[in-house]
Amino acid sequence: MALTKFAFNVLKTNDYARCGLIKTHRGNIKTPAFMPVGTQATVKACTIDDIKKTGSEIILSNTYHLMVRPGVNRVIAAGGLHKFMNCDLPILTDSGGFQVMSLSKLNKIDKEKGAIFNSHVDGKKFCLSPEESIRIQLGLDSDIVMIMDECPKKTNDYDLIKKSMNLSLHWAKRSKKAFGNISHKALFGIIQGGLFDDLRIESLKSLLNIEFDGYAIGGLAVGESQLEMFKVLDNLKKYLPAEKPHYLMGVGTPSDILGAVKRGIDMFDCVLPTRSGRTGLAFTWDGRVNIKNFKYQNDNTPLDKDCKNLSLNKYSKNYLNHLFNTNEILGSMLLTLHNINFYQELMAAIRDNIMKGTFNEFHDKYIDKL
Repeated sequence: MALTKFAFNVLKTNDYARCGLIKTHRGNIKTPAFMPVGTQATVKACTIDDIKKTGSEIILSNTYHLMVRPGVNRVIAAGGLHKFMNCDLPILTDSGGFQVMSLSKLNKIDKEKGAIFNSHVDGKKFCLSPEESIRIQLGLDSDIVMIMDECPKKTNDYDLIKKSMNLSLHWAKRSKKAFGNISHKALFGIIQGGLFDDLRIESLKSLLNIEFDGYAIGGLAVGESQLEMFKVLDNLKKYLPAEKPHYLMGVGTPSDILGAVKRGIDMFDCVLPTRSGRTGLAFTWDGRVNIKNFKYQNDNTPLDKDCKNLSLNKYSKNYLNHLFNTNEILGSMLLTLHNINFYQELMAAIRDNIMKGTFNEFHDKYIDKL
């Protein structure tokens, strides 16, 4: 039986905001979508069953981390990443470029060889070329594969960013060739160019000529302000192809997501809901809650009265405060799941308001509150 071909359809627009549907052979994904991050083949502190109960329809895993531990051959021997982690949801894997920049103890970039670096775990030497990155991602059997790119740190050095962008374009061509023609999987290009409008447009137009199944904006969430990020998206929004999904990598806060959806973005991922959950910070419809604060002792109200997942409101702020202040693991588990659920309720509300034509009002109501 032929596997379902990867496809994307826009169902409704509200100015640049779009509501759509991504079709994969492992299931459909309603957009705008948020992907919980399962860096090392696990969404920290959550089971896949719990993740699915929040309405999550796709997760992200990380090529760099999985090639370092446990290694792609071990995952292949287990039957692929989905079987390895008991996940039947679609999985997107990033190419590893960001982690090479941010985590590796030593790294060297070579145009032809790729990224040569030492593992942040044990110092073991790796060489990650565009072809190797694609080979690893196909070995993991991910459903959406990202091209190999270089993700430079934030800088105002135009020449450095241009050189990095050109390198990423060279690697994009090699990634496309290595990926081949696999209709039931998708290969996304990654737009680079820092905060420079002309470089971003040049990068996008070059990627359009290569032709990809989707287009991601990389090189953001690296220290720039929200205003700077929105400026990049404002510059790109009219050039992004309407018939392909648009993915903003590594973003972000609820207000980041609202502003990015307004500017035409369909897909998001970020460690913020899980990382914050493990440290006692909750996202709610009334704003952020630091559950470790003294004021929540003896507060027997639920964490978020507007949370639609009533099972998450069984636990009072008082009890959650106690769990965190006694370092009980259950506290991290409950708050992490709460945050992922909140993000998915936010995405569902965004989609609903786009379909109704009321997204701009919804955006204005919550952009400064969340």
